[in-house]
Amino acid sequence: MENYLRDIQDIKKMMDRSTQFLSLSGLAGVMAGLYALAGAYAAKRVYDLNQGRYITPESSSFKAILCIAVVVLVLSVLTAYILTAKKARKHGETVWNSTSKRLAVNFLIPLVTGGIFALILLKNGYAGLIAPVTLIFYGLACINASKYTMRQVRYLGLTIIIIGLAATNFEGSGLEFWALGFGVCHILYGTIMYIKYDRNQ
Repeated sequence: MENYLRDIQDIKKMMDRSTQFLSLSGLAGVMAGLYALAGAYAAKRVYDLNQGRYITPESSSFKAILCIAVVVLVLSVLTAYILTAKKARKHGETVWNSTSKRLAVNFLIPLVTGGIFALILLKNGYAGLIAPVTLIFYGLACINASKYTMRQVRYLGLTIIIIGLAATNFEGSGLEFWALGFGVCHILYGTIMYIKYDRNQ
Protein backbone atom coordinates (compact mmCIF):
# COMPACT_ATOMS: atom_id res chain seq x y z
CA MET A 1 0.00 0.00 0.00
CA GLU A 2 2.82 2.39 0.91
CA ASN A 3 4.58 1.66 -2.40
CA TYR A 4 1.31 2.28 -4.24
CA LEU A 5 0.85 5.68 -2.57
CA ARG A 6 4.47 6.56 -3.22
CA ASP A 7 4.02 5.73 -6.92
CA ILE A 8 0.96 7.97 -7.09
CA GLN A 9 2.88 10.82 -5.48
CA ASP A 10 5.76 10.34 -7.93
CA ILE A 11 3.35 10.39 -10.89
CA LYS A 12 1.71 13.56 -9.54
CA LYS A 13 5.09 15.26 -9.17
CA MET A 14 6.02 14.30 -12.74
CA MET A 15 2.73 15.71 -14.04
CA ASP A 16 3.25 18.94 -12.11
CA ARG A 17 6.75 19.32 -13.51
CA SER A 18 5.44 18.86 -17.06
CA THR A 19 2.66 21.45 -16.72
CA GLN A 20 4.17 24.00 -14.29
CA PHE A 21 7.36 26.03 -14.32
CA LEU A 22 8.48 25.81 -10.70
CA SER A 23 11.89 27.47 -11.00
CA LEU A 24 10.71 31.04 -10.53
CA SER A 25 12.94 32.69 -7.93
CA GLY A 26 11.30 34.22 -4.88
CA LEU A 27 14.41 36.32 -4.36
CA ALA A 28 13.88 37.82 -7.82
CA GLY A 29 10.46 39.02 -6.66
CA VAL A 30 12.01 40.63 -3.60
CA MET A 31 14.63 42.37 -5.74
CA ALA A 32 11.97 43.58 -8.20
CA GLY A 33 10.08 45.07 -5.27
CA LEU A 34 13.19 46.87 -4.02
CA TYR A 35 13.90 48.22 -7.51
CA ALA A 36 10.29 49.45 -7.73
CA LEU A 37 10.50 51.23 -4.38
CA ALA A 38 13.79 52.87 -5.36
CA GLY A 39 12.27 53.90 -8.68
CA ALA A 40 9.18 55.31 -6.98
CA TYR A 41 11.39 57.34 -4.64
CA ALA A 42 13.41 58.69 -7.56
CA ALA A 43 10.23 59.56 -9.48
CA LYS A 44 8.86 61.33 -6.40
CA ARG A 45 12.02 63.43 -6.20
CA VAL A 46 11.58 64.41 -9.86
CA TYR A 47 7.94 65.31 -9.16
CA ASP A 48 8.95 67.39 -6.12
CA LEU A 49 11.55 69.24 -8.18
CA ASN A 50 8.74 70.06 -10.59
CA GLN A 51 7.00 71.72 -7.60
CA GLY A 52 3.80 69.76 -8.06
CA ARG A 53 3.05 71.20 -11.53
CA TYR A 54 1.36 68.98 -14.10
CA ILE A 55 3.96 66.95 -15.96
CA THR A 56 3.31 66.84 -19.70
CA PRO A 57 4.62 64.02 -21.94
CA GLU A 58 6.86 66.59 -23.67
CA SER A 59 8.52 67.80 -20.46
CA SER A 60 12.00 66.82 -19.29
CA SER A 61 10.49 65.66 -15.98
CA PHE A 62 8.29 63.15 -17.78
CA LYS A 63 11.25 61.87 -19.78
CA ALA A 64 13.22 61.48 -16.54
CA ILE A 65 10.39 59.48 -14.95
CA LEU A 66 10.11 57.34 -18.10
CA CYS A 67 13.85 56.60 -17.95
CA ILE A 68 13.50 55.60 -14.29
CA ALA A 69 10.65 53.22 -15.20
CA VAL A 70 12.72 51.66 -18.01
CA VAL A 71 15.71 51.16 -15.69
CA VAL A 72 13.47 49.50 -13.06
CA LEU A 73 11.97 47.22 -15.73
CA VAL A 74 15.35 46.21 -17.20
CA LEU A 75 16.88 45.53 -13.78
CA SER A 76 13.84 43.48 -12.72
CA VAL A 77 13.83 41.37 -15.90
CA LEU A 78 17.60 40.76 -15.83
CA THR A 79 17.57 39.84 -12.13
CA ALA A 80 14.59 37.52 -12.60
CA TYR A 81 16.28 35.77 -15.52
CA ILE A 82 19.63 35.34 -13.77
CA LEU A 83 18.19 34.04 -10.48
CA THR A 84 15.56 31.85 -12.17
CA ALA A 85 18.15 30.35 -14.53
CA LYS A 86 20.40 29.62 -11.56
CA LYS A 87 17.55 27.88 -9.72
CA ALA A 88 16.56 25.93 -12.84
CA ARG A 89 20.12 24.65 -13.32
CA LYS A 90 20.19 23.53 -9.69
CA HIS A 91 17.08 21.43 -10.37
CA GLY A 92 18.44 20.08 -13.64
CA GLU A 93 15.93 22.05 -15.73
CA THR A 94 16.25 24.54 -18.57
CA VAL A 95 14.93 28.04 -18.04
CA TRP A 96 13.44 28.13 -21.55
CA ASN A 97 11.25 25.07 -22.11
CA SER A 98 7.73 24.46 -23.39
CA THR A 99 6.15 25.26 -20.01
CA SER A 100 8.08 28.49 -19.46
CA LYS A 101 7.21 29.54 -23.02
CA ARG A 102 3.51 29.07 -22.29
CA LEU A 103 3.97 30.98 -19.04
CA ALA A 104 5.68 33.87 -20.88
CA VAL A 105 3.03 34.06 -23.61
CA ASN A 106 0.14 34.05 -21.13
CA PHE A 107 1.91 36.69 -19.04
CA LEU A 108 2.79 38.98 -21.95
CA ILE A 109 -0.64 39.10 -23.64
CA PRO A 110 -2.39 41.09 -20.84
CA LEU A 111 0.84 42.97 -20.03
CA VAL A 112 1.42 44.24 -23.57
CA THR A 113 -2.29 45.04 -23.95
CA GLY A 114 -2.15 47.10 -20.76
CA GLY A 115 1.02 48.86 -21.90
CA ILE A 116 -0.57 49.88 -25.22
CA PHE A 117 -3.73 51.00 -23.41
CA ALA A 118 -1.64 53.09 -20.98
CA LEU A 119 0.14 54.80 -23.89
CA ILE A 120 -3.20 55.62 -25.51
CA LEU A 121 -4.45 57.10 -22.23
CA LEU A 122 -1.26 59.13 -21.92
CA LYS A 123 -1.58 60.43 -25.48
CA ASN A 124 -5.14 61.58 -24.75
CA GLY A 125 -4.27 63.36 -21.52
CA TYR A 126 -5.39 60.77 -18.95
CA ALA A 127 -2.07 60.55 -17.12
CA GLY A 128 -3.84 60.10 -13.78
CA LEU A 129 -5.05 56.66 -14.89
CA ILE A 130 -1.62 55.32 -15.87
CA ALA A 131 -0.77 53.91 -12.43
CA PRO A 132 -4.16 52.15 -11.92
CA VAL A 133 -4.14 50.74 -15.46
CA THR A 134 -0.60 49.37 -15.24
CA LEU A 135 -1.38 47.79 -11.85
CA ILE A 136 -4.63 46.20 -13.03
CA PHE A 137 -3.21 44.78 -16.25
CA TYR A 138 -0.08 43.53 -14.48
CA GLY A 139 -2.32 41.78 -11.96
CA LEU A 140 -4.30 40.21 -14.81
CA ALA A 141 -1.01 39.09 -16.40
CA CYS A 142 0.04 37.39 -13.15
CA ILE A 143 -3.31 35.59 -12.85
CA ASN A 144 -3.21 34.52 -16.49
CA ALA A 145 0.30 33.10 -16.10
CA SER A 146 -0.26 31.56 -12.67
CA LYS A 147 -1.71 28.30 -14.03
CA TYR A 148 1.78 27.52 -15.34
CA THR A 149 3.67 28.25 -12.12
CA MET A 150 3.30 28.66 -8.35
CA ARG A 151 -0.11 29.55 -6.94
CA GLN A 152 1.35 32.50 -5.00
CA VAL A 153 1.64 34.31 -8.36
CA ARG A 154 -2.16 34.17 -8.62
CA TYR A 155 -2.59 35.71 -5.17
CA LEU A 156 -0.03 38.39 -6.08
CA GLY A 157 -2.07 39.21 -9.15
CA LEU A 158 -5.34 39.43 -7.24
CA THR A 159 -3.76 41.69 -4.62
CA ILE A 160 -2.31 44.05 -7.24
CA ILE A 161 -5.65 44.24 -9.10
CA ILE A 162 -7.37 45.31 -5.87
CA ILE A 163 -4.69 47.96 -5.31
CA GLY A 164 -5.10 49.16 -8.89
CA LEU A 165 -8.86 49.47 -8.53
CA ALA A 166 -8.43 51.36 -5.25
CA ALA A 167 -5.96 53.72 -6.96
CA THR A 168 -8.66 54.88 -9.39
CA ASN A 169 -10.46 56.55 -6.46
CA PHE A 170 -7.43 58.52 -5.28
CA GLU A 171 -6.33 60.81 -8.08
CA GLY A 172 -2.91 62.25 -7.45
CA SER A 173 -1.75 59.30 -5.35
CA GLY A 174 -0.90 56.99 -8.23
CA LEU A 175 2.80 56.87 -7.38
CA GLU A 176 2.07 55.74 -3.81
CA PHE A 177 -0.24 52.98 -5.02
CA TRP A 178 2.29 52.03 -7.69
CA ALA A 179 4.95 51.67 -4.97
CA LEU A 180 2.57 49.61 -2.85
CA GLY A 181 1.64 47.26 -5.69
CA PHE A 182 4.91 46.81 -7.54
CA GLY A 183 7.15 47.41 -4.53
CA VAL A 184 5.67 46.18 -1.26
CA CYS A 185 3.58 43.34 -2.78
CA HIS A 186 6.54 41.96 -4.72
CA ILE A 187 8.69 42.00 -1.60
CA LEU A 188 5.95 40.31 0.46
CA TYR A 189 5.06 37.56 -2.00
CA GLY A 190 8.69 37.12 -3.08
CA THR A 191 9.65 36.53 0.55
CA ILE A 192 6.84 33.99 0.95
CA MET A 193 7.97 32.15 -2.18
CA TYR A 194 11.61 32.26 -1.10
CA ILE A 195 10.83 30.81 2.34
CA LYS A 196 8.54 28.13 0.92
CA TYR A 197 10.46 27.03 -2.15
CA ASP A 198 14.03 28.39 -2.19
CA ARG A 199 15.53 28.72 1.26
CA ASN A 200 16.17 25.05 1.98
CA GLN A 201 17.17 24.08 -1.53
